[in-house]
Amino acid sequence: MIIFLNGSINAGKSTVAKILAKNMPNTALLEIDVFHEMIEWMPIDQAVPLNLENAVSVISNFVRKGLNVIVPYPLSQKNYEFMLENLKVLDTKIYFFTLVPKIEVALTNRGNRKLNDWERERIKHHYNIGITNPTFGEIINNEKQTSEETAKYILNKISQS
Repeated sequence: MIIFLNGSINAGKSTVAKILAKNMPNTALLEIDVFHEMIEWMPIDQAVPLNLENAVSVISNFVRKGLNVIVPYPLSQKNYEFMLENLKVLDTKIYFFTLVPKIEVALTNRGNRKLNDWERERIKHHYNIGITNPTFGEIINNEKQTSEETAKYILNKISQS
């Protein structure tokens, strides 16, 4: 199975993904941002499509080897459609969950993360373009939940499907 955790920067995607990965056997955690670190010099609007193409390849490889894959990454409608189109050939279930705390919460330093100015502007951008209100998957308001509670909720939803 493939689980996408959508949402803005600082919504809790990576933290919840790590908890899920620990609680699901045979699971790979794919942080797409790792691909961007390889080409930091490239403008983000050019890097994102390349990062998503690389992610499709890696996800496909993992699934073909029998692994579950968890992918925390902000997905626009266009990028959701790209991922779904390119991954539908795999014989596995694909889930999409969007973590959406209020923007005021997302803009604060949470846990050990100290937001920089670029991240704060990117959070505002994510909220403005609708990443936090997608037409796909399930939206989870996680601002009053612990990361463990959010992960448990996702695990329960998956087990019921």
